[in-house]
Parts: sequence; structure tokens; C-alpha cells
Amino acid sequence: MTEPHNITLMDAISLRRSVRGFTKELVPRETIDKVLTLAQQSPSNCNVQPWKVLMASGQHCDELRGQLTRAFTAGQDMNPDFASTAKYSGDLRDRQVECAQALYGAMGIERSDKAGRMNASKRNYEFFDAPHVLFITMQRDFSPAIAVDAGMYAQTLMLLMHAHGIASCAQASVAYYPQIIRDYFNEPSDNGILFGISFGYEDPSVQANQTRTTRADLTDVVTIKD
Repeated sequence: MTEPHNITLMDAISLRRSVRGFTKELVPRETIDKVLTLAQQSPSNCNVQPWKVLMASGQHCDELRGQLTRAFTAGQDMNPDFASTAKYSGDLRDRQVECAQALYGAMGIERSDKAGRMNASKRNYEFFDAPHVLFITMQRDFSPAIAVDAGMYAQTLMLLMHAHGIASCAQASVAYYPQIIRDYFNEPSDNGILFGISFGYEDPSVQANQTRTTRADLTDVVTIKD
């Protein structure tokens, strides 16, 4: 499981998906280092490489899992460094609803099941039992344009993970308690937490991993004049 799969880039793009259930098996450190090293080839404006990665494995991952889960279950106020004010409507809202229906449907959670939906939300802070978690960060005073660079880095990283047999799930929710993360890594207050990525080896027995989502037609998202 530690060697790259014999797949093409097109396969990695089409087959990669968010995994929400992991085994306890640790990914070898040499494999992680290889993936992180290759991910540094990601493009960025003026090659400034504005991202910084904070990673926890094994016991450290468990400690952070516990801290974030306790904050969520206690109803601690969420205070993300980069607030999202997006209100989806039209086609965007339709896609959001379709995604939620696919996920909750795979887990057998009805819309009226408030307890089940709350427990599903808590699973984010448990990192879906993943043995590794990392956080993509950048300086808090950087503009959204710089965050684009961090997004390209994350995509490169997750594709590389998939190519090495590693499952992953990008999570905005785990960044809702940024000070917990900063305190754990002794990070300065000016380093903002963008989002997290839980990763490890997929547990195929987890119902949530049966989720499949669709993608918009090309004509819905691309305008071409030729």
C-alpha cells in the first residue's frame, strides 16, 4: 500500500474522492515525506509558495481529535480565521443539496433525524477516525487570491495521496476552532488556518464511503468563444 499505483493522472483525477472512514493503519513516514515533497511542485503566484502545513499523526492526531471533538460537543463558539459568507442559490444550492442527500442517504440518516445529523457533523472533528490530519495554513492578512495558491497545493497533494493508495478528505469544518490548532502546534496568531485534510487508508465497511457525487456538465460551467 506504500507504493504508487500504476495509474495515469486522468485516473487519479477521476477516481479521487472524499473518504469519510479510515482504518487505524498508519501511512509510513517515508511515503508521507515523498508525497509532501512532490506536492511542493504546485504552482503559486511568483513562486512564493504561501502555504504552510501542520501535520499530526498517531498519538498527536488523537490528542487533536479529542480537543476539537470536545469543543464541538460542548458548543464552543466557532471563530474561523477566514469566514465564509457564501450563500448558495440556484444551481449551486442544488448541487449542495444533492451532495448532502447522497452523503446522508449512504449513512441512512433521514432529514428529520437531528441527532443523526449532529453525530455526522461530529465525525468531522473526529477526523473520521483517520490516523493522520494536516492543516493548510497561510498568513491571516493574505488576500483570497493568495488562498487560490493554497487550494492548488491541496489538490496536488490529494492527487498524489491517491496515487500512493492514500485516501483523504478535505475539511473546512476542522478550521472552525483555529486557536486550538495554533496552540497545539505553538503557531503564532498571524498564521491562519484555512482547512484540514484527514488522511490514511480507507475503511470500505464505513457506510459514508459509499457516497458518490456527480459533476456539472461542461456547458454549465465553461463559456467558449471560438
